[in-house]
Order: sequence, then C-alpha cells, then structure tokens
Amino acid sequence: MSERGVTPARVRVTSSRRSAVSPRGRALATDLDEQTELGDVYLGGLMRAQLRLSLSVLGVLVLTVVGFSVLLLAVPALRTAVVLGLPLPWLVLGVAVYPATWLAARTYVRQAERIEAEFADVVSPGSDPL
Repeated sequence: MSERGVTPARVRVTSSRRSAVSPRGRALATDLDEQTELGDVYLGGLMRAQLRLSLSVLGVLVLTVVGFSVLLLAVPALRTAVVLGLPLPWLVLGVAVYPATWLAARTYVRQAERIEAEFADVVSPGSDPL
C-alpha cells in the first residue's frame, strides 16, 4: 500500500527485452557494412566454416561411392551378385546413390543454415537470423 492508502495499478510484464541489440552486435554489423578488417575476419570465418562443411559432405559422398567401387574390385563375387533380380553394382550405384545424395544435400543445407544463424546471432544478437 502507498502512503495514501491506494494500491498501485498492477503491471503485467510480457517481454524480457531479448530484442535489445548489444553495442557489440551493433559495432560488428557496422564493421561488416563498412568492410573493415574486423568485418573481413568475421566473414572469413563464416566462409571457412561453410567451406569446411561442404568439403566434409562431399568427402563423405565421394569416399562412399569410391569405397564401394574399390570393394567391387577387391571382391569379384560382388560384381556378379544379384539382388531382387538386379545386379548388385547396378542396384547400389544406380539406385542407392540418389537417396544418399539427397540425404547428404539435406544435411548440408541444415548445417549451412545453422552456421549462418550462429553468424547472424553474433552480428546482431537481438534480430531474427533468417
């Protein structure tokens, strides 16, 4: 109760003000806009992370396909094996590669979006990254 016997009006808090931009985020965004050396360092880090991701996804795909091809060369019985009426090499290299490629592409896109969202959070912590 206040001094006069009147209770103050209730106040409902609906936000924790997470949308406030920190001065660090504003300064970094300015560095990126003005293309300063610090902005180049952050962009270089983003580009390296994207390159590392793309090379790792590509490497897994290539190693899988090349590994199966080497397995076919090493084990001649696999070259003549038949599964569901189709030769095993045709089935794996002609059919199974496409779902594997789709899965790798989906994984790449999700991880690339995550990297970009983390970068956007560093640049402006209060804004929506995408």
